[in-house]
Amino acid sequence: MSEYRLKLYGANWCPKSAILRNYLQSIWIEFDDYNVETDTKAAQIVRALYDGKLKFPTIIYGDDFLKNPSIKEVDAFLKKHTLEG
Repeated sequence: MSEYRLKLYGANWCPKSAILRNYLQSIWIEFDDYNVETDTKAAQIVRALYDGKLKFPTIIYGDDFLKNPSIKEVDAFLKKHTLEG
């Protein structure tokens, strides 16, 4: 079992964040969900990846991350990290 856990950083009003959240749930992937607008620490984590800019949705697993990924990119990311549903 990995020491890492999949993390989704997004915003409640963001349609792309909702699509990714729903997709991960639909394929039974466990993940932590962070709202970058209400969680200061989550916002700082995302800003550290993008030179101070708040870009979302961002998916992180360990040191690897994706910005605003498509479902196809998410599937490849999950497969890469053996997290497929």
